[in-house]
Amino acid sequence: MTKMTRFYTPLLAACFLAIPATVLVPSTGVSLPQTSVLEPSPRHEKVSRLVTTLFERSHYRNARVDDALSSKILDRYLKALDSNRLYLTADDIDRFEKYRFSLDEAVKRGDMDPVFDIFRTYRVRLRNSIENALAQLDEEPDFTIDERYYFDRSEAEWAKDEQELRELWRKRVKNDMLSLVLTNKEWTEAADILRKRYNRVLKRTDQLNSDEVFETFMNSYADTLDPHSNYFSPRNSEEYRIQMSLSYDGIGASLQLTDDYVTVLDIIPGGPASIDGQLKRQDRITGVGQGDKPEITDVVGWRLDDVVQLIRGPGGTVVRLQVLPGGAAPGDPEQVIELRRDKVKLEAQAAQKSTIEVDRDGRKVPIGVIDIPSFYQDFQAKTSGDKNFTSTTRDVERLIGELRKDGIEGLVLDLRGNGGGHLSEATALSGLFIDNGPVVQLKDSSGRVEILRDKQRGIAWDGPLVILVDRFSASASEILAAAIQDYGRGLVIGQRTYGKGSVQNLYDLNRYSARPGQDDFGQLTVTIGKYYRVNGGSTQHRGVLPDIELPSSVDVSKVGESARETALPWDEIATTGYDLYGAPAQFVPSLINRHSDRIDTDPDFRFLLDSIAHANSEDRSVSLHREAREKEREAELMRRLERENERRAALNLEPLEKPEDLDEVEPVDVLLHETAEIVADIVAGPVIARADDASKDVGTN
Repeated sequence: MTKMTRFYTPLLAACFLAIPATVLVPSTGVSLPQTSVLEPSPRHEKVSRLVTTLFERSHYRNARVDDALSSKILDRYLKALDSNRLYLTADDIDRFEKYRFSLDEAVKRGDMDPVFDIFRTYRVRLRNSIENALAQLDEEPDFTIDERYYFDRSEAEWAKDEQELRELWRKRVKNDMLSLVLTNKEWTEAADILRKRYNRVLKRTDQLNSDEVFETFMNSYADTLDPHSNYFSPRNSEEYRIQMSLSYDGIGASLQLTDDYVTVLDIIPGGPASIDGQLKRQDRITGVGQGDKPEITDVVGWRLDDVVQLIRGPGGTVVRLQVLPGGAAPGDPEQVIELRRDKVKLEAQAAQKSTIEVDRDGRKVPIGVIDIPSFYQDFQAKTSGDKNFTSTTRDVERLIGELRKDGIEGLVLDLRGNGGGHLSEATALSGLFIDNGPVVQLKDSSGRVEILRDKQRGIAWDGPLVILVDRFSASASEILAAAIQDYGRGLVIGQRTYGKGSVQNLYDLNRYSARPGQDDFGQLTVTIGKYYRVNGGSTQHRGVLPDIELPSSVDVSKVGESARETALPWDEIATTGYDLYGAPAQFVPSLINRHSDRIDTDPDFRFLLDSIAHANSEDRSVSLHREAREKEREAELMRRLERENERRAALNLEPLEKPEDLDEVEPVDVLLHETAEIVADIVAGPVIARADDASKDVGTN
């Protein structure tokens, strides 16, 4: 399955491309070339009014659509159209200021004229940019000039005039060309690839329809309220339905559009990409090939839905993805990944167990590890009365029994990368480690609070317990981690979690039509509530803070709920009564001291820290001088080789001879192994009460 997200805005795939802009826009408006007519329809008027009503009545914020919101809507819409500030000028932005405090009244009335006026201006600039880019391909650029291209302009000032914008795009087109030349393509071949790419986008731009413009604006509108409220056009409502049914074959990845690249947002556990392990978050897909055919279709600048159609196919067939790794600069070496298409179902994302033996005082301490990719449940089998239905809780309980027989002395639940799933499974799974009680609280926009409880007596594991998390542990994962932490049942180790603590409801807008069966209005997801821990604090925005933090290359300021400008804030409500099993936090300082002593002498951990430091210091620009660019790439490869050989020397391993050998190095899960070491420290404690040692009740119901 190739999963869609709120970033699924097809028109933007045709709107972000490496091309210069030179068109002049009259102060009173613009005239369009002979392209598709972009005008709002009566249906857009109805949907706009309906969505506004639902937001005002149902959204958790109790949203008021007023001048303050109008200003935010304009900013979000401009960001959706030109996030890298490469098309519109400061003069354009000044002209759009007349709409800053009137969009609230416009959406209430269903008046989409301002929306389409802004977009028509944008499309004129885009179309002229493409034509100018094509003209630049007639002459080979001079790659001996010492200049740099800054590929991240998301926080830069808008270009003050046409001349400044033209210079920005001269460098971007030159970089597109150099990126291809550095892959051993002749200039003429590279020019041909770019010519096809630009012409393809020109065609897409001319074919944009009014529904795509409307959907982009409505999602900008929704995003001013929070990042998880979305509008789906009729076309994308069907795509969303297919996605939720998991009824087609793909690679098992969530994709979004970032500038002109289709980027991997997430890897779905249990899917082909997850099983293969090569495709990573933030990787950019630059080409798609089929089977054993040598041709790879360049997809830079394509619409997202068109790339998805190339990736999908009959089960069992092979798709080849040409990928620019996340964090790499344009023009860095790409890799080709072969994946065999298959269906992806939540039920196939089963938890798995393993055992790590840790040396302690001359003996091996067995630590059990259960990897939980998602919170899954065979809901259909459950509702049909099948007593053997599959679920995360049932699988984990079985695995714990098997690990008990293996003689484990401590347990790690690995929730890294677990984006959530069934809420009921998070509640039930918590019950394997506490002897019934509240697990999470839900509060709706009216202030009503509901407490979800584990009602089952008994526990499956009463020994030392650690929850391993990262920045991509979200939603249901955060509920489980927070419950274990609040009850004092175990420690949370890793990175601060995502912070997704909100609840959404899906509205079929066709139900509100005066002509059922005739109108097609699409669908709307609205945030209607928030999750709260048993201690009263929300998981929203803040996430779950680890008791012991492990390093990560993920920048918390750029990834996670707190990185989203319109995310709902953290707050707290009254605590609910629950039993405290212990106070493990008091032992954390001694555990951290032992942890620090270990990593100071661990070659793998030092290697990890060095990699993180290097990733966080990377420049956001690249040289446009060919020789300098080649030297930069060679120096980076040699740096990686040198670092790897330093690690290998410390471990008494044979050194690698050349950079190409780096691809054969098996990665070491340093964080998991260090977590097992910490659990072994806990076992030697004992520092955490067992689950049958519940001491006192905290708070009131």
